[in-house]
Amino acid sequence: MKIAFASKDKRGLRGTLCTEFGRCPYYTVVEMDGDKVRNIKIVTNQYLDSDVSGMVPVFINSLGARVIIAGGMKPQVLELFKQFGIEAVATGAESTLKDILMGYLRGEIKRAFAFERHH
Repeated sequence: MKIAFASKDKRGLRGTLCTEFGRCPYYTVVEMDGDKVRNIKIVTNQYLDSDVSGMVPVFINSLGARVIIAGGMKPQVLELFKQFGIEAVATGAESTLKDILMGYLRGEIKRAFAFERHH
């Protein structure tokens, strides 16, 4: 499973989660093997200064991530992730990616946020 984090910096799991999903400069993609980290890849948000709405979910999907975690996301973005079958998690907090990853794996961070929304 691959988990993508909205990241403020390039420090991998020592980095900080970005509060605003679409305005983060980087995405840290963590490939998991069960509860073990297999690989970490840091990619630049190529849509940071773009007005192209909806392209970041397409980009995250192209990275193979099945989960995206950010400090916050707008409801319309959550719906776009839902269309790709990507679980979106908005933590509402800033912390290190390692702390958030461990909390997510333990089930302490709310899962499947996008799929719980009803219109």
